[in-house]
Amino acid sequence: MNTRSLVRTWDILPDRGHATAWVRLTEGGLTARGRAVGLDPEPYWVTYALETADDYVTSRLLVTVETADATRTLDLRHAAGRWSADGSHRPDLDGALDCDLGLCPLTNTMPVLRHGLHLRPARPAHRFLMAWVSVPGLEVSASHQTYTPLETQGRAAVVRYESDGFRSDITFDDNGLVLDYPHLATTPTR
Repeated sequence: MNTRSLVRTWDILPDRGHATAWVRLTEGGLTARGRAVGLDPEPYWVTYALETADDYVTSRLLVTVETADATRTLDLRHAAGRWSADGSHRPDLDGALDCDLGLCPLTNTMPVLRHGLHLRPARPAHRFLMAWVSVPGLEVSASHQTYTPLETQGRAAVVRYESDGFRSDITFDDNGLVLDYPHLATTPTR
């Protein structure tokens, strides 16, 4: 089995923070753990663990957020087409294959890898239902998102992301990880 262990760090632009993900990619699977720090709307820390099942489908996202006033956790699970948040069934999320953790560029990777959107430009748009998790509040809601492959640039590819009136042309590397996400995150230059 081909396994790649990768580390990616991003500057998170909206909350003036930083995020790092330690990622393990296999043929059809992804596990990751990550940490982030942000300043807006208040200083916070985020720690998460992400697991996927076959074909990069989210199976679990465990998130902890710490602020000055509280520590909150979320245990988001997906099995046999059903989602639960902290043990409570979430029928509004059923049909979604992926989670999308707010201000976390890593969670854009799963649909990109599943459909090879970073490998084949100029393909039709793909529409997805996602289990979106806000940060730092950890509220979970259904989110309709569209990914449209636009072009390749050497070993990178540009995929247009659209959701609720927001649009950004995201650059992914050949592993399917975000390099640049205008208005959200960028990989710092060294």
